[in-house]
Amino acid sequence: MRKIAGLDMNQGRIIEYIDGGRFVCALCLQDKGNKLHLLTSSKREVNLSPKRAILISKFVIDTLRPREDLLERLEQIEEHRNRLKNQINVKELWELIRDEKESLSHSYLAQLVFGQTITDDHLSALARALFEDRLHFKMKDGCFLPNSEEKVDQIEKQIEEEALREERLNQGSAWLKDIQLGKKTEDPPCREDIINLLVQLALYGNEASFFKYGKEMLSRAGISNIQETRHLLVRLGIWEEDENTDLIRLGVENSFTKRQLSESARLAGAGIGFEGREDLRDLASITIDGPLTRDYDDAVSLEMVGDITHLGIHIADVAASISQDSILDREARDRASSIYLARRQIPMIPNRLSQDTLSLKQGEDRQAISLLASFEKNGELIEYRVVPSVIRVRQKLTYEEVDETLSTEGLAAQTRPTSNNPNLRESEGPAGMLQRMYQISHHFRSQRINQGALLLSLPESQVQFNADSSLSLKLVDQDTPSRIIVSEIMIFYNWLAAKFCRDNQIPVLFRTQEEPGERFSADEAGYLYYVFQQRRKLKPLQIHTVPGPHSGLGLEVYTQATSPIRRYLDIVVQRQIKNFLMGMDPVYDKTRLEEIGTFVSPVIKNLEKVKRNRLRYWTLKFLSQHLGETYRAFVLDELKSKYRLVLKDILLVAEIKRQSGIILNRGEEILVEVKKVDPWDDLLKLTYAEV
Repeated sequence: MRKIAGLDMNQGRIIEYIDGGRFVCALCLQDKGNKLHLLTSSKREVNLSPKRAILISKFVIDTLRPREDLLERLEQIEEHRNRLKNQINVKELWELIRDEKESLSHSYLAQLVFGQTITDDHLSALARALFEDRLHFKMKDGCFLPNSEEKVDQIEKQIEEEALREERLNQGSAWLKDIQLGKKTEDPPCREDIINLLVQLALYGNEASFFKYGKEMLSRAGISNIQETRHLLVRLGIWEEDENTDLIRLGVENSFTKRQLSESARLAGAGIGFEGREDLRDLASITIDGPLTRDYDDAVSLEMVGDITHLGIHIADVAASISQDSILDREARDRASSIYLARRQIPMIPNRLSQDTLSLKQGEDRQAISLLASFEKNGELIEYRVVPSVIRVRQKLTYEEVDETLSTEGLAAQTRPTSNNPNLRESEGPAGMLQRMYQISHHFRSQRINQGALLLSLPESQVQFNADSSLSLKLVDQDTPSRIIVSEIMIFYNWLAAKFCRDNQIPVLFRTQEEPGERFSADEAGYLYYVFQQRRKLKPLQIHTVPGPHSGLGLEVYTQATSPIRRYLDIVVQRQIKNFLMGMDPVYDKTRLEEIGTFVSPVIKNLEKVKRNRLRYWTLKFLSQHLGETYRAFVLDELKSKYRLVLKDILLVAEIKRQSGIILNRGEEILVEVKKVDPWDDLLKLTYAEV
């Protein structure tokens, strides 16, 4: 813009400037030097910096004329300039001078369009046309410079994308508003894109991809709370009311492909091979599991010959059917483990195999890798051997059935046995076999305790879903005789499997754990407080090819091979052992084993977190149905502004704000009242209950 010296030099002139993305035509009523006082065609009076003026007319209007005349004159000028603007073909002008590299003046461009005689109206029409086009020219220092062909293509694409974005915003927001109001409405063409956007917002909040776009769509729908996306997804039937968002976030597959299922069916029909296997079908093998178990990967048998006890531990030979790097092996490696959650189970291996062909089902011949161990009457191990075998389970028992049998026969349940005396009374028949299994398990546990093992088991919280949609929580003791039998016998198998591999230089993934940072006494403030405190001092579990002690279990060497149907690393160990037994080279060398461990370990950690989070979700939902009720709790930690507690009856860690006049000590038991709960947001507000 040309600079005009002195006051009132622009009074009466037409001033054009840009405001809110559009041209404004105004009459200068007064020039104050650093400020122009204008009358706009919309009947407003505004002050404008001279630097913002795009065009200043040469002709002058008498500002002393009536205001109505001035406004009418402004309207006429603007209409005329718009008519001239509509005569301009911006694209043709651009094609004419697009190779110019310098900025071009308004007058030069106007002459190309309108000819030699150029007025203020022509200049205004040109500026308006080029500004509104926003495609072929860019404004720089008050002049226009043609964009390159590449830039034009880029801008055209941006304009198309913006138009599509705007269309989708309008369609999506209208649709979501109807959904929010419960109206029946037709799905928009971009339904799937909107749903994917809602999922991203529900999972990741303000860290979601396209967060601003999603927030804008919700805002146009009248939705201000991002968390409302979860409820929208439920209303749309995309998510269940209690959707497990951790599984979605981690991308956990809950089904198998057609090709994987086809391969599973082929393997299931291949039959059982006995060649090279020891026939152990005459042993009275049993399984002991929960009542809902469908995949049985371990069985036990016991025979008494004089004073010698022969214990058989039989593990499903998954490696016999699923070969290394096969389609099912790769899928099992990616999943790392089966997932057992309330109301949902996601197997590592298709059910056709995991619950049938590979499972040690009652009355069926099955391939196994068996550990056969012999014990003195006092429970001391005499010898053991590992063999490929064929077994047939005689009886399927539940934990409850075993406990009832032992209780009926007079065996006192010892929840945390520490005695070294295994000479408990024996009975004849199945009860006698179970009693002897318990004796051996009891003896082995006592040995581990003497070697520094830490017994830190807690009751398992089980969620029960009632017919009236309410929830119940049940704490299941993990130290009953039946569970001690299973846990100790499986630890025994894994210990000897690790010892077998170490002594025979079979490369496997060992599990080691350093000594805890500190050891507490269980008598300080009760067993539960002791377990929570001691668990914090445990060192992380290490998985690698170098054997070493496992302090938590009190063993000099340890691995895991007892759940190959449910855990991928167990299959890996089983393959190594089996190949050695068959006189073949190891399937994996140490480098490959380390690679597998590095890949699988973080997946397992994530799945463990999923299980913890899900149990916490259901526990909070249970509490949401019991607002105002009182629960026992003990203090776990003293923090700056709050205490960390454990609700004893449901084993839930929670927090409560400090309150003036109330001072608590670690381990101290108090009563708390449930005030507010939101399981979606992991929110639990507790207050001190009156005693």
